[in-house]
Amino acid sequence: MYHLKGGVLTASAVMLVFSAGAQAEAVRDGDDHYRLLSTIVVTGSPEAALEVAGSVSFLTDTDLSIQSQSDVLRILRAVPGVNLQEEDGYGLRPNIGLRGSGSDRSSRVALMEDGVPISPAPYASPSAYYFPTIARMSAVEVTKGPAAILYGPRTTGGAFNMFSTPVPNSPQGYGQVFIGTNDRQRVHLRAGGKTSVAADWQLGGLVEVFSDETDGFKRLDNGGPTGFDADDLVVKFGAYQDEGMTPQSLELKYQTRKETSNETYLGLTLNDFRTDPFRRYDASADDVFRGENELLQLTHKIELVPELSLTTLAYRHDFARNWYRLQGINAAGTGASNDMSISAVIADPVTNAAEYALATGALSLDNSIVYRANRRAYYSQGVQSVLNWETAFAGAGHELTVGIRVHEDEEDRFQEEDAYRLEGGQLVLTTAGAAGSQANRVSTGQALAVFVQDKLTAGRLSLTGGARFEDYSLVRNDYATGDPTRRSGATGVRELSDSVVVPGLSALYDVSDELTLLAGVHRGFAIASPGTTKADVEESVNWEFGGRLAHGSFEMEVIAYFNDYSNLLGTCTASFGGDCTVGDQFNGGEVSVQGLEVTARWDAATLLGADFALPLGLVYTLTDAEFQRSFESDYEPWGDVVAGDKLPYVADQQLTLNAGVETNRWGADMSANYVSDARARAGQGAIRAAQLIEARWVADAAIWIDLTDRIRVRVKAENLFDDVYVASIDPAGLRPGKPFEFLVGVELSF
Repeated sequence: MYHLKGGVLTASAVMLVFSAGAQAEAVRDGDDHYRLLSTIVVTGSPEAALEVAGSVSFLTDTDLSIQSQSDVLRILRAVPGVNLQEEDGYGLRPNIGLRGSGSDRSSRVALMEDGVPISPAPYASPSAYYFPTIARMSAVEVTKGPAAILYGPRTTGGAFNMFSTPVPNSPQGYGQVFIGTNDRQRVHLRAGGKTSVAADWQLGGLVEVFSDETDGFKRLDNGGPTGFDADDLVVKFGAYQDEGMTPQSLELKYQTRKETSNETYLGLTLNDFRTDPFRRYDASADDVFRGENELLQLTHKIELVPELSLTTLAYRHDFARNWYRLQGINAAGTGASNDMSISAVIADPVTNAAEYALATGALSLDNSIVYRANRRAYYSQGVQSVLNWETAFAGAGHELTVGIRVHEDEEDRFQEEDAYRLEGGQLVLTTAGAAGSQANRVSTGQALAVFVQDKLTAGRLSLTGGARFEDYSLVRNDYATGDPTRRSGATGVRELSDSVVVPGLSALYDVSDELTLLAGVHRGFAIASPGTTKADVEESVNWEFGGRLAHGSFEMEVIAYFNDYSNLLGTCTASFGGDCTVGDQFNGGEVSVQGLEVTARWDAATLLGADFALPLGLVYTLTDAEFQRSFESDYEPWGDVVAGDKLPYVADQQLTLNAGVETNRWGADMSANYVSDARARAGQGAIRAAQLIEARWVADAAIWIDLTDRIRVRVKAENLFDDVYVASIDPAGLRPGKPFEFLVGVELSF
């Protein structure tokens, strides 16, 4: 592991100085940057995405750099069908869902970096408390519909794959520095390239550093810190043979990230939010998240013959974190034994006036403020091989893909609770909890996944059929909370195993050179957790149909979809709160999710015959997600459900509008995002004020000027009009979205 801090700014300045006179390599979106992963991912370019018989969005390096965002939630506003739930304002732990699948900790989406499952434990505990640094990515692929069966284990909503920076073909480098509001400092540096060492062989490497820190936009009553500091390092080294009898490449990637963020789950009461939305109560003064990960990935690709290639990935990902945060309040001073959850305190500050007074800074008794060390360690590892064969027979072209993955992962929970006295806005430790006395358990997952897909092309028609087979085994070992060494063995063992086949079929038909129609159906599937005792697996049948139109500089895609759940799962998590045990799952029964996704792009400058561009864009999502039967649930976000109730945290409508101007030397872009009302609890009709996540418009803007061919100056603003809005209500009160942030920076390519 490593840590970067003050020296990063100095290092960036040195890089910029020594780069003077270097020649920059032209990078074009049409280049095949990701050929090493071409058989692992669904697509590797916008052009290839248009040939997929399904809904696939591919954002290039150019798309990502327009506003130079570091928050993945802001980036994904450019993709239809994505349900986003903000939390901390910076995207540190994003909540991403696809087509109403549920967004909590992005646990219902297959998350990947360079084709590798990147959730800390995708089978045993998929909640994404680790998320890759999106600002260092060179492209993003979002796959929905039947095409997502290449990925797993969760296929209902779809998959989200991030492409890290590829090793460039020739020596080059890049540096970017931003400073801004609330002492925001962002530094991004990378340098690398390839050089010939033998006939047809090249050696290459890349070193990339990203550092981000800020004082934060919330204000603790006692003036304590509310910001974060995160540092990321990527190193790649490989040998590449692009020509010869059997071209092949071997690349080793190492990545690590360290984050310290003064974040909390404690929000505000409705009245306090209306008075000062950026306030933080003193009782959360010591809340801090510390996380650290290491990823090793070895990728080998060989072209056995021009039409037949084999790609193999081997990976190991370790992640450890401890979110030390306020758990409960006990006005009587008897510690964790009878503390009241912070969710209950904030939900009813009148009935719980004594606890609310302590949360907001009143002098307390000893052992009145309870903190939990949410300590967890994860690993995931596996090997995946994919064979791709392009051939022709029976009068049609075929692209056959066959893959197999062997995977295992683990989550180790070892947690305790400490008790404090709150005095003068400061927390004083009064009782330290014994290690492992709150939670002491290990959950493991083992899985074998096999998938096969054939893309048949005959004239204007393309048919893609495939299936994914998942055989998995989950085990949870519970240990006594008084046995921190676990020498006495497990006091309880829960096991869950299953095998499932997930088929999919889609079609693409070129009506003309400008119009293409598509349709598809696939089975959605999500595994239950290893600790569940009553919940069934999640299953659905998902349909989609639509079309793409391209006329001159105008492009449009419209897709309608319908996801028919036979059983929807709800999972108890700390991030959503509720009076339940973290990890427990609940049956939601039959649920229907239907919607419409529209994407349109046009260069208005074509009307003027100008030598500059005026890009306009529209992304619209309509989502209707309803329970189809009535039932009673102990899962708080659902509660007592009546048929027709809307799912929580799913907005009916989302709209993103983009407008820009691009010349040879400067450009500007403005993006406005609208999200309609959403509810924090299942229901229908008018939404209670305490459960309303109110509709909002949020605009971002960016301007860039090229001083030379190598130096660019950037100015950007997020939440341009400083709109105040509720980002989240769970797990413990209202939390705000990020207010106006202004950034100015310089970047240099060499």
